[in-house]
Amino acid sequence: MTIPPPTPRAAPFLPPDPKTAAGSRIADFARWAARHQGAEGIPDPTDYQALHRWSVTDLEGFWAAVWEYFGIDAATPYERVLAEETMPGARWFPGATLNYAHHALRNLHPDAPAITALDEAGAAYEITGRQLRAQVASVAATLRDLGVGRGDRVVGYLPNTPHAVIAFLAAASLGAVWSVCGQDYAPKAAADRFTQLEPTVLITADGYLFNGTRHDRRAASVDLAAALPTLKATVLVDHLGLAWPATRATRLTVPWEDAAGRAEYLAVTPVQFDHPLWIVFSSGTTGLPKGIVHGHGGVLLEHLKILGLHCDLGVGDRLLWYTTTHWMMWNLVVSTLLTGAATCTYDGSPAPQARPDILWEQTARHKVTVFGTSPQYLLAMAKLGVDPAVHDLSAIRVIGCTGSALPASTYPWVRDHVGEDIQLASTSGGTDVVSGFAGSAPTTPVWAGELSAPNLGVALAAYDGAGRPVVDQVGELVVTRPMPSMPLYFWNDADGSRYRDAYFTAYPGVWRHGDWITHTSHGSVIVHGRSDATLNRNGVRLGSADIHDIVERLPEITEALVIGTEETDGGYWMPLFVVPAPGVTLDDTLREKIRDALRTGASPRHVPDEILAVPAIPHTRTGKKLEVPIKRLLQGAPVEHVLNTSAVDDPDLVAHFADLGAARRQARHPHTVKDAP
Repeated sequence: MTIPPPTPRAAPFLPPDPKTAAGSRIADFARWAARHQGAEGIPDPTDYQALHRWSVTDLEGFWAAVWEYFGIDAATPYERVLAEETMPGARWFPGATLNYAHHALRNLHPDAPAITALDEAGAAYEITGRQLRAQVASVAATLRDLGVGRGDRVVGYLPNTPHAVIAFLAAASLGAVWSVCGQDYAPKAAADRFTQLEPTVLITADGYLFNGTRHDRRAASVDLAAALPTLKATVLVDHLGLAWPATRATRLTVPWEDAAGRAEYLAVTPVQFDHPLWIVFSSGTTGLPKGIVHGHGGVLLEHLKILGLHCDLGVGDRLLWYTTTHWMMWNLVVSTLLTGAATCTYDGSPAPQARPDILWEQTARHKVTVFGTSPQYLLAMAKLGVDPAVHDLSAIRVIGCTGSALPASTYPWVRDHVGEDIQLASTSGGTDVVSGFAGSAPTTPVWAGELSAPNLGVALAAYDGAGRPVVDQVGELVVTRPMPSMPLYFWNDADGSRYRDAYFTAYPGVWRHGDWITHTSHGSVIVHGRSDATLNRNGVRLGSADIHDIVERLPEITEALVIGTEETDGGYWMPLFVVPAPGVTLDDTLREKIRDALRTGASPRHVPDEILAVPAIPHTRTGKKLEVPIKRLLQGAPVEHVLNTSAVDDPDLVAHFADLGAARRQARHPHTVKDAP
């Protein structure tokens, strides 16, 4: 099979600044590891590739160094770092007992901001370290009084406000297990997740803000509580100031003010290293969402590594990363507290119509040092003509970007409109490991359109079809050695079969993530898109992300989706769906401009068979394009067999694409149209 090589790179877009690299926490860690952990082959602490090689060849030495460097406070010590390396089933730090919540609160200055709560209207308030600890203690005592203990589940139906952070830390302090989803989910979609967990307590808010609208979720909260038969109580958060209606609910309800307003001492419960901390869910587009369980210790170490070393966060820093509570980035936003840095919550649209630059305004006002967003946000800013540089963004050191591949065209825009010395850190990971596989660090160069390097402790490779590692060729993203934050298990998967089938059947003992990547000879990683949505034209594999990148650079196009479908007659159809920018019509001139851009920017093989205008592109609620489900709809599979529409950001779009597929099949085979099973 022919595989197109990556575009050669003459030089990085931005090399690491020597002074910044030498003074970074990751360089300090490298020096510490060389002195205390016997790390070999790292003569220069700013040599990221040497540090990475050590981190994946000596897993036990590396993770022991992370443990010691960050001063993990264990109630009982570990017996060894890695007792069993088999995947799945790796056993990390057996014997150790600790608690994530203790570490999240221990480094916060009592009188300095721990959480800055922001919203799209420009409002803000701060919670100090002392106030946060007091509220966590109070909510923990309330949960305990409501019957919550070790292993019980506490669930949140909440927007991205401090209430969610406090509730999570309170549950974790007791050894209870947390799960949360945003209030843009319908009650049934939230119940699809939470009923699996048989929760003891629900914490829910009266509503949330988005794009100038106050969304009332009181009735939705009542409906959700009614759908959870195991609840002992519901805690009601007064976020928008709406009066909660009197209901005929037979279970206890507790106002948030009562739950969080008690004077209590925080008594944290030590738990085993692999005790469940939280349950995050898969998108649920193709069936009931899968509950993915992560442990206290694995999350603690992985997030200290990614935030403390890769993001260089510590005391005096502040992170603002736009997210919703049901995206894994919310979990990382909370974990900022582990480093002693302050974190920000944000309720609202990232670019509300009235104030599309509000995130930049808030970033400047609160001296944010690490700003996080998505490629679509940066592209939208450029197309809207927003100039972030009108605000004082001098505090920003890093702009993190994740959710999809970051187009190369975005890098010069950030340099010209945000700051020329800011590190643009494109990252790729997943809810599965609630972290990243590849990204950036103060000691890595920035390559436009590429991820700087595999992350520390991640034995990443690109495998060809025969399971051999390849360089400068497209292959499957695999991880060949375990990570502490890999799932403990899937919820309600007693024999582990669903977990094994999800990651370990293609290459036994090796994690296959489902992305096409190129691991380049200069150490970077290029993400081409999901491997299960790969375009295959005449035996040549094409990454959908490469096409989206080029087309979405065009000012006339807001978003694009390319699909490749095998036809029943043996043919192959590769349509490109585009959302024209406001005021733009997709005509033959624009179609030819798109074809020329793909022909010159990629190859003639990347030019689609048809270019069709659609009102919008459907996504999961965490922003992923629905490539595989749309492909199956176009092939004729019934909607109910393809995806759960409650997991889609705009369910009406699903019918639109199903109708497009039916119309095409009717036109091609007017007498034999039949839906696929």
